[in-house]
Amino acid sequence: MNQPAFIITIDTEGDNLWHNHGQVTTENALFIPRFQSLCEKFGFKPVYLTNYEMAMDNAYVEFAKDMITRGQGEVGMHLHAWNSPPLFNLTDDDGRHKPYLIDYPDDILENKVKLITQLLEETFNIKMRSHRAGRWALNEFYVKVLIENGYHIDCTVTPRVNWRSALGAPQGQGGTDYSDFPDRAYFINQNNIAIAGHSPLLEVPMSTCYKHSGWVNSAKNLYDSLRGKHRSPSVHWLRPHGGNLGNMQRVVNTVLARGNDYVEFMLHSSELMPGGSPTFTNEAAIEQLYSDLEQFFEWLKGRVTGMTLTEYYQQKLSSEQ
Repeated sequence: MNQPAFIITIDTEGDNLWHNHGQVTTENALFIPRFQSLCEKFGFKPVYLTNYEMAMDNAYVEFAKDMITRGQGEVGMHLHAWNSPPLFNLTDDDGRHKPYLIDYPDDILENKVKLITQLLEETFNIKMRSHRAGRWALNEFYVKVLIENGYHIDCTVTPRVNWRSALGAPQGQGGTDYSDFPDRAYFINQNNIAIAGHSPLLEVPMSTCYKHSGWVNSAKNLYDSLRGKHRSPSVHWLRPHGGNLGNMQRVVNTVLARGNDYVEFMLHSSELMPGGSPTFTNEAAIEQLYSDLEQFFEWLKGRVTGMTLTEYYQQKLSSEQ
């Protein structure tokens, strides 16, 4: 029996976009090779889901081309709508509000996806196959456009998480509610992305699990509803945030116990740089991150097989034929 796949996804984007609302910088490109070396040490192959500013960074482009040539990872597409051309002023300050791509008119959405796809394909001389939406926002029209542009894999869905209360454009509807979406890979239904269908796009949801038991979540939901609040139950993600090695192991064990044939890890490229994120603010925090990653990868070794999203897609396709 094949081992479960271990899929590493890196949202490859500008420095500290949580706080940086003006000029976008890409210094974190210089810190990515250290992470790549760690992955290669354990036979894992990251997927660098790349947005516009990183595709314009020479250091990152040189790194990614070498990685692709050596077959040690994948470049996919990641789109931050507020600064990815063609530019379109949706709010009084798009850099501050950071609208979702699904907040924009359909023709603007189409043009943004088409342009960045062409840019990435011309820059790296490969076909774009994998994708993650900026700020985790997806809908049926977005999926249609991805399919039209030749994408095979999306990894935007975050099971158990409701992003509705997180606004992009102030006049928008907020993010996508994934509370009842599948938590394992499925070929998406173009007319209802929350269920399986027969489209050519494979959805590979993030690996998450509830922090609390069912009865605790129910009690919390009841308490919130009495206060007029609607929040997602708390979840653990398969992502490091400093000192959470045990929680990451718990997510892996929980996901695999459900019968999933993969686990999906994520991190932002800017989180690999001291001060590149609110989480890892200095060199000591980065060293703690790498200590956690080394221990986590060592623990995973022998339990999983490292794969890119495209490799996982090809395996999935073969198993269904």
